[in-house]
Amino acid sequence: MTQTSFDMPQVLSFFDQLQKIFGDMDRNYDIAAQFYGFQCRGCEENCCRTRFYHHTYLEYLFLRKGFDSLAASERSALRAQAANVCRQTELADNEGRAVRLMCPLNKDGMCTLYAFRPIICRLHGIPHELQKPGQPVMHGPGCSAFDERCSDKPYFKFDRTQFYFELARLENDFKQAAGLSGRIKLTIAEMVLE
Repeated sequence: MTQTSFDMPQVLSFFDQLQKIFGDMDRNYDIAAQFYGFQCRGCEENCCRTRFYHHTYLEYLFLRKGFDSLAASERSALRAQAANVCRQTELADNEGRAVRLMCPLNKDGMCTLYAFRPIICRLHGIPHELQKPGQPVMHGPGCSAFDERCSDKPYFKFDRTQFYFELARLENDFKQAAGLSGRIKLTIAEMVLE
């Protein structure tokens, strides 16, 4: 799948809406992180070593927009890193081993495509709530670095529900407009190689 298979003016209008959702996420995350005094950096576990799957075409295309804006030499280097991550992951999977590999976009502890990162990269780290329709509120923990640094702080309600629902609605609207069905399930390394 490549960006060129989509009507780009149509995609760009959805990107505007996606950026608004991401901006709201970032602001709310920052409020919660400031409450706790939590800064997401310098931990040994590093969530950038976690194999997260991303499930929306919009996040994929938005990340690709950022990737395509990089210099050709940087894209080539990132593709090589992504291919290495995918090879090592496949090998570990075939051997039944767990593997924690650094995201190919992480350079010296910072995301090369920070402004284009997917939802989980924006929201990971601090305790949160999520409520699916007709179900009780689910509470998710913070990461281990959060637990080490902030477990003595009182709870701050960080509700992810609105963001997931807004993204799901936008994704459904996009898929309908683009004539897409089904879902995707890609890691960032796989997105870089697409």
